[in-house]
Amino acid sequence: MEAGVDEAGRGCLAGPVYAAAVILPPDFSHPFLNDSKQLTEKQRDELRPIIEKAAVAFAVRSVSHKEIDKINILNASIKAMHLALKDLSTKPEHIIVDGNRFKPFQKIPATTIVEGDAKFLSIAAASVLAKTYRDEYMVKLHHKFPHYKWDTNKGYATLHHREAIETFGPCHHHRMSFTLTKDQLSFDFE
Repeated sequence: MEAGVDEAGRGCLAGPVYAAAVILPPDFSHPFLNDSKQLTEKQRDELRPIIEKAAVAFAVRSVSHKEIDKINILNASIKAMHLALKDLSTKPEHIIVDGNRFKPFQKIPATTIVEGDAKFLSIAAASVLAKTYRDEYMVKLHHKFPHYKWDTNKGYATLHHREAIETFGPCHHHRMSFTLTKDQLSFDFE
């Protein structure tokens, strides 16, 4: 029983970081399941219910922007992964994690794999779930804060998002520990 784990939203300027843990049956396959970044939004949305139905177990959890500011994005990402693993209805015997950083979880052996979401189906499935759940959340936030265009940029540092922060200022969903504006990088020596 191997659980694949991945996160979404680590590089965003706003919103929570999401993580998913997925245990797939050994015979699971799907023709276009891959790293969520390689898929279209439509493909990810189509895959989500397929993954959820086929999985032996899956869980998706998030850590808020406020906690990201307190403990940093790496620790917040790992915390979200641990929360997702804890919520699995079936305890895995091994954990495979996309990336190169992870902290031990409940004495279960774990392996980090750079670009693992393109190499292992369970990590790819976790990637899809984390991304779709996070995107769904950011679209809901967009309705309250439409000027940031979170329905399209999902909180990432696009030119429009940065310009909106310059114009309207950050809102309470922004990660204040991240560099949001050019002014944060300049010093006034007068």
